[in-house]
Amino acid sequence: MEKALKKYGFVFTIPTFAAFFIGFIMPFIQGLYLSFCQFTTVDNAKWNGLDNYIRVFQDESFLSAFGFTVSFAVVSVVSINMLAFGLALLLTREIKGTNFFRTVFFMPNLIGGIVLGYIWQILINCVLSLVEQPLLKLNSTAGYWGLIILMCWQQVGYMMIIYIAGLQNIPEDVLEAARVDGANSIQTLIKVKLPMVMSSITVCVFLTLTNSFKLFDQNLALTAGEPAHSTEMLALNIYQTFYARAGAQWKGLGQAKAVIFCIVVIAISMLQLNATRKKEVQS
Repeated sequence: MEKALKKYGFVFTIPTFAAFFIGFIMPFIQGLYLSFCQFTTVDNAKWNGLDNYIRVFQDESFLSAFGFTVSFAVVSVVSINMLAFGLALLLTREIKGTNFFRTVFFMPNLIGGIVLGYIWQILINCVLSLVEQPLLKLNSTAGYWGLIILMCWQQVGYMMIIYIAGLQNIPEDVLEAARVDGANSIQTLIKVKLPMVMSSITVCVFLTLTNSFKLFDQNLALTAGEPAHSTEMLALNIYQTFYARAGAQWKGLGQAKAVIFCIVVIAISMLQLNATRKKEVQS
């Protein structure tokens, strides 16, 4: 039986590989080709070389969206992971209502991004009106921090569950040894707990980083990039270029932006994974 599985086991991978090839590899290759073309449909693409990519770096809205996205990603990744890890530390102690609080903090992750965006748009606009400040569509600072708050509120609970799993996997005898050696709670956290949950940190940072760069529906619902595209993130900028404008030149430009966006996200994610995995090895 084992020999048969080794010999014919690849047959069982064919459906999955075929689905992956048809659903991801082929569209990606076609999209890469179209980024070098002007087109309105896939069948009428006209090759124009590097013109689309040259125009991308001359597009001020794209460069502005790129800077805004990077700034947003840095703050949201740090905020989400610090809050999630802090909650995980609290909810792995023997306190009453732990399971209830875990459920409450996790629940926002179950709500769709569009719905969350509109809910927080109403809430933040109410607060801004009470303090006599411009509403979100006219207030880029409020739009930026509104997106940060929304992202934290949605994702902290999910990351908290991952950190809780990591903390609960720390052997009790290791923590007991630290206490016997005279380590206080802060020393135990820095020298024992953090190194031993580094695999959880790797996963959570990866998820929050990629989610921050790919953010679209919340951005569309909360601010729609207003005022004057100052809160427009990369995914929304690509969408607006591709779908909100008519003409073959805009389709090719939007496709080139999408390819650059994909490469940037992959590169940053791989650098992050490499950096945090080195810490895992050291621990």
